Amino acid sequence: MPEPYVSIPETITVHLGAPSSNAQNITVPFADYIKNVASSEIYPTWPEQAIRANVYAQMSYVLNRVFTEWYRAQGYDFDITNSTRYDQSFVPGRDIFENISTIVDDMIGTYLTRGDAVEPLFAQYCNGTTVTCPGGLSQWGTVPLAEQGLSAEQIVQSFYGSDVNFVTRAPLSPNLGGSFPGVTLRLGDFSEDVRTIQTRLNRISTNFPNIPKIYPTDGVFNADTERAVRAFQRQFNLTEDGLVGPATWYRIAFIYNNVKRLSELNSEGLTLSEISRQYPERLTEGMSGPGVQLLQYFLAIVGEFYDALPRWQAGQIDGIFGPQTREAVAAYQRLVGLPITGVVDRETWYALLSTYQSVLLAQPEQEWLEEFIGLPETFLVKGMRGEAVRQAQQLINIIARGYAEVPAVTVDGIFGDATESSVSVIQSLLGLPTTGAIGPLTWEGMADLAETVLVGSQSARGQYPGYPVGEEAT
Repeated sequence: MPEPYVSIPETITVHLGAPSSNAQNITVPFADYIKNVASSEIYPTWPEQAIRANVYAQMSYVLNRVFTEWYRAQGYDFDITNSTRYDQSFVPGRDIFENISTIVDDMIGTYLTRGDAVEPLFAQYCNGTTVTCPGGLSQWGTVPLAEQGLSAEQIVQSFYGSDVNFVTRAPLSPNLGGSFPGVTLRLGDFSEDVRTIQTRLNRISTNFPNIPKIYPTDGVFNADTERAVRAFQRQFNLTEDGLVGPATWYRIAFIYNNVKRLSELNSEGLTLSEISRQYPERLTEGMSGPGVQLLQYFLAIVGEFYDALPRWQAGQIDGIFGPQTREAVAAYQRLVGLPITGVVDRETWYALLSTYQSVLLAQPEQEWLEEFIGLPETFLVKGMRGEAVRQAQQLINIIARGYAEVPAVTVDGIFGDATESSVSVIQSLLGLPTTGAIGPLTWEGMADLAETVLVGSQSARGQYPGYPVGEEAT
């Protein structure tokens, strides 16, 4: 199952009415909210697997509302309404069915995603009798499927599709009432919040081309970022001051959600590459997943430039936080003067990220293949899949045409052993650490090698192409 990238909020603030109505807000524990919704939306006499399928949808629905800040980005001070015209039913003070309460307690920390996307699925559903929702879950339709012996997961996929994933063990965290960082962002700032704004503005600019692109999206609030912010503010009738305060922050979030369709059933999705440099929660020995893989990649690259850090080899970036990773973290903490714990807390993560970025900035600029611009923002490692992997494999095969030592790979969008092996060979050619993972330095080197192969294979009119042609070729 995919690793969780979204925390479960400890509490949910519910508006007891339509969004614009002058109604009361109440804040309740997340588990109590789901128990109330489930007790209000479905029947306790239904088969257990039908109830579980519905709870999957109900939890994903509200988590999508929280994650996308659907209402807060519009200026409201709540996470969700209790109006079934807009959201899910929630009846303050109602009785909770015992079996539903037990099921919800067992399922807390679970939600749905689709494909490579990491945000909770906007799991639209309806009763399936008086109201239908094509592509969504039919509440009553779950009952006969459960009676046929289908599991909750099979029921969910029968409605939402086989590419739906089931995320488990998502941690609890405080609901801070919105993502605004608390301080206005301005020219000269450097932070992950700035990078979030840059990433979102770049995506928005695809739909609104009068907003200039920001490159690189490095978390530095530079003149390009200020120009993009001002253009956004002009476009959406905000005060054009180039500052990102609460109004601009949440307006960017709202427009971003809309262009990405994150609050729709068929969302464009957020990929790992879009959030890979955000702090992935506390990392300790014994943990595993993409967050650990990213940590190992950063340590491997930084380790090539600092003798005090251990070297990594292909296959060691496995996403498992074992003794080697702990020792590498401790060595880095010792290097930069942090408490030597071997545990990656927020301070260690951002210090390592800063060191990694300084290493990248020290590298000479190279020309990029036009069709591959943007890929350096994508971190890839064995086990991942998707369009970015497919593009990497295409690059590998271009390089393989000019470098016999590089094995060609199947372009299937799956980062398997063969792709990792070819990447390691390419990294050896480039003089990079042979990690088998693809980050900015490897993307840049691969693009440069591929460009060399493509340009070198072009022959001028009348020039011998390097191989027999015409009758000589037979």
